[in-house]
Amino acid sequence: MTSAPRAPVIRNLAVTERHDVYDAIYPEPYFSHGTLSSFKDKVALVAGASTGIGYTIASFYARAGAKVVIVARYQKTLNEARERMLSEIKESSTETPYSSVEILALAADVTDPEAIEQVVAKVVEKYGHLDVAIANAAIGGSWDQRFPEGDPADWWNVMEVNLRGPYNVAHYTLPHLEATSGAFVGVSSLACQASLPFASAYSVSKSALNRLIEYIAMEYPQVKSFAIHPGRIITQPPKPRTVAAPKWEPAAGDTLQLPAATLLKLTDGSGRFDFLSGRFLSANWDLEEVEREWKKDIVEKDMLLTRIVL
Repeated sequence: MTSAPRAPVIRNLAVTERHDVYDAIYPEPYFSHGTLSSFKDKVALVAGASTGIGYTIASFYARAGAKVVIVARYQKTLNEARERMLSEIKESSTETPYSSVEILALAADVTDPEAIEQVVAKVVEKYGHLDVAIANAAIGGSWDQRFPEGDPADWWNVMEVNLRGPYNVAHYTLPHLEATSGAFVGVSSLACQASLPFASAYSVSKSALNRLIEYIAMEYPQVKSFAIHPGRIITQPPKPRTVAAPKWEPAAGDTLQLPAATLLKLTDGSGRFDFLSGRFLSANWDLEEVEREWKKDIVEKDMLLTRIVL
């Protein structure tokens, strides 16, 4: 019989916790295409961009002047997302030159390496380069039983989407990102380092993703790479549980704009937060406080990496 889950151990940096856009990551200067508009003529690919977090990230890059490629499994869904994104950008911002907004929708399953290879080839053929790649596509699985009590195919499907997907995106984008000294982002989760009962597939996949990001930083040092927890955001109705939600489970109170604005700041080419390259971070962390209070220790003590703690 499945036992009741215990409260997880969650470790975090001691900084102000943010749940929405704040001054340090305020995106409007990028949207105005003024002096901070470092995304003009840049090309950003966002995998898992038809809804939710990925959709909002893609729309922020488009508003900032980048040529944006959105990727998801179904072309119809992507086309609808593209039209909705264009409409929202046109209505929401008088400062963004609407005629310059370019969004390319290419359908592909991130678990299919040939499909991702074709997407990247089309992007480079059309634009000649790639500057930012964001692997956002992910699934959570069911968190209501010990893993031997479930279907092995379901467990491995989480691993395929959450780890093989980012690997495929990285495999085919990194040579192009190296050429532009670009940025690669894997959307991770605090689950990577928390003891979450019944979430082994999700937690293992995100832990492995963090290690992949560390290897990207090691083998492609010219590419700034980040594993980021986007915040607690529920973008789809949760699956029915066989047990009641645990009392420790926090409410989903973070906005979609929080990770989107954070990624603009991390990848704007200023180099200010490059000390976080190859590391795990959370969109909930106040970036200015991380820089001011933790940068020295993060660099000198090699923090925010996957290590055995003794």
